[in-house]
Amino acid sequence: MPPKPILRRDDPKAEPLVGNIRVTRDDWLNVAMDVLISHGVEQVKVLGLADRMAVSRSSFYWYFKSRQDLLDTLLKTWEQTNTVGLVGQAGATAKTVTAAVLNVWRCTADPELFNTALDFAIRDWARRSGPVRSLLDRSDARRVEALTQMFQRYGFTEREALARAKVLYYMQLGYDMAGLNESGSYRLTMTPEYLKVFTGRDPAPGEMEEFTAYSLQFWDA
Repeated sequence: MPPKPILRRDDPKAEPLVGNIRVTRDDWLNVAMDVLISHGVEQVKVLGLADRMAVSRSSFYWYFKSRQDLLDTLLKTWEQTNTVGLVGQAGATAKTVTAAVLNVWRCTADPELFNTALDFAIRDWARRSGPVRSLLDRSDARRVEALTQMFQRYGFTEREALARAKVLYYMQLGYDMAGLNESGSYRLTMTPEYLKVFTGRDPAPGEMEEFTAYSLQFWDA
C-alpha cells in the first residue's frame, strides 16, 4: 500500500489539527524572522524554531513544504513590506517636494512601512547568496527608480532627480546602519535642515507639524 500523502495545513483535504499543536503559520514566520534578524539565515532551522516555540517540528510541515519554502516566504515578506512600502510612499500624493520626502521618511518611523532591521538582515544574507544578491539588487533599483520619479514630478531633470534619489536612499541606509544614539526629538529638530540638503527647499507651513505628529507615534521624544 503506498504511503498516505502528507497534506499541508492550507489544503482543504487536510484533517483538523489534533494534539499539542498551538502555533500558526504566522507564528513560524515571525519566529523565523526574529532569528534571521538576530542571528542570520544560517540559524533559521526548523528544529531550532520548534524548540523556541516548544512545539514539535512536525507542525512546521502543515504550513511550509520545506525550509527553503520558509526562506522564500521570508524574502517575499521583506519585499512586500520594505520595497512595496518605500515605493508606495515615494508615489504618495504631495503638494511639494519637501512633503514628498517627508512621506518617504515615514518609512524610518513606521516599521509597518519599512522594517529596517529586516532590511539589514537581508543585506547580510545577500553577501553569501547569489540569488538573494540578485533579488536585493532588483529591489534597490526599484526603490531608487521610485525616488527618481518622485523628484522628477517636482521639476528636477532626470539626471538631477537620479542623483538626489541615490543620495537620499543610500544616505538613509547608512544613517540607520550607523545606529546613532539619537532621540526622536533630536532627529525632528534636524529634519528641516535635512530637507534643505536633499531638496534645496524649506518645508512649507504645516509640513513639519504633520510629520512630527506622525513620527512621535513610533519614536520616543
